[in-house]
Amino acid sequence: MNFEDIQKQIEKYKDEGKTLFTTSSFQSHSIVLLHILSRIDKTIPVHFINTGFHFPDTLRFRDEIVDRFGLNMVDVKSETPKLLQRNSAGNFLYTSEPDYCCHLNKVTPLDAVMREYDIWINGVRGDQSATRKAMLVEQPAPHDTMRFHPMLDWTSKTIYDYRKEFDLPSHPMESKGYLSIGCEPCTRKFDFEMQEREARWFGMNKTECGLHTQLIEK
Repeated sequence: MNFEDIQKQIEKYKDEGKTLFTTSSFQSHSIVLLHILSRIDKTIPVHFINTGFHFPDTLRFRDEIVDRFGLNMVDVKSETPKLLQRNSAGNFLYTSEPDYCCHLNKVTPLDAVMREYDIWINGVRGDQSATRKAMLVEQPAPHDTMRFHPMLDWTSKTIYDYRKEFDLPSHPMESKGYLSIGCEPCTRKFDFEMQEREARWFGMNKTECGLHTQLIEK
């Protein structure tokens, strides 16, 4: 979908009385959707899932983008305190149960957010993984929420071209070799033998946190 198509669909949702929100990890490629939404409607809430494990650079970049685009950012956190996010050895769950760590810090908090809205505007792209390639532009989600994937047919080149056209900034860690940036303990530098998301949870046979596998109806 191009900008005009995205704008028309969002205006259609609003005319129907639908409530909308989006989420963002505030990576270089994800700020394209934020920029598009800022051109359409700056009041749409942007939920940032603050796991407590993000790189400091990500938090600074988030604040920079929120200020630059004039976004309505909402910080979302787990209700499970970090004291209870440890295994029997006393180590954080990401060391032994990364799926459960993601469930506590990402899936459960966003599941609660979804109960408040009709439409989740989501920037997944089909070229990022087989899981995402199988998605639809509009796809049902729990709590009678509809997922809207306006960038499903975009590619890394489309993202690059848009960023160049509008002179959008890059995440500061991109120049250090990080291209897919999540929580600090579960992110490593990218190498050219990897697919985009393989730098996340490296060696764990895991490429999704659960937001796009659990909070979706197929």
